[in-house]
Amino acid sequence: MPWSRFRRKRDMPEGLWVQCKRCTETLFKKDLEANLNVCAKCGYHFHLPARERIASILDESSFIEQWADLHPPDRLAFVDKDPYPVKLAKSAKRSGLPEAAIAGTGTIDQNPVAICCLDFFFMGGSMGTVVGEKVTRTIELATERRIPALVISCSGGARMHEGALSLMQMAKTSGAIARHNGAGGLYLSVLSNPTTGGVIASFAALGDVIIAEPGALIGFAGPRVIQETLRTELPEGFQTSEFLLEHGFVDRITSRLELKGELSKLIRLLWAYPASRPTKISTQTAPTVK
Repeated sequence: MPWSRFRRKRDMPEGLWVQCKRCTETLFKKDLEANLNVCAKCGYHFHLPARERIASILDESSFIEQWADLHPPDRLAFVDKDPYPVKLAKSAKRSGLPEAAIAGTGTIDQNPVAICCLDFFFMGGSMGTVVGEKVTRTIELATERRIPALVISCSGGARMHEGALSLMQMAKTSGAIARHNGAGGLYLSVLSNPTTGGVIASFAALGDVIIAEPGALIGFAGPRVIQETLRTELPEGFQTSEFLLEHGFVDRITSRLELKGELSKLIRLLWAYPASRPTKISTQTAPTVK
């Protein structure tokens, strides 16, 4: 019998296995997805699409999406490798989303919330005018309905394709949070890997409670830029959620698998409107922000 029969490899379908970036364990993709993209061996948190993240936090079938028809204009006619509209179309096809944020309302253990979640699979979760608008509307909707606001960040920062318009979202979102705070509202911010640039310099850092996922990269500029600017050695892991918890920037670190329970507990403890809590979420769309 020819030796080649024993050496021949069987054809294996692609995409069934994923290698963990931290422990290098080979993981069965379906098992990883069932575990919310968290490595069962070392706890490494892979990127998680926004819709799956929202489904893991909110009560089943409670999510009502808002403002899904918002699309960014190409005011700068920006071109790098591709024109900006082409890049947007490619990202939409790859991620299944029209933009890098999904927003709406839902409930966590029957407690109503207004929620906005950024998706890294759409242009790295970058913040342009639509992302800033959705975050702002989410906060304003929470203020209007006197319910908690929850924003989950996963972003490389402001989107350069929209220039100063993307940077303006930092002030707009921060202003909405200030008004929400002035009305006595509760705002919870969740930081996942990565949360950087203009996002961490604005709404992501302004939560009444800031929760980070384990091992998340959190910071404004990259370590190389900071080191070259300051011309000094930086502490190892200084932009991780663990370092920031130790130095007081983050309030707690919570695994994605335990996040819903943690948020539910915080809402029960901190929500300041017991006399006016709505019995259910209204399905009406909030007024358009001018």
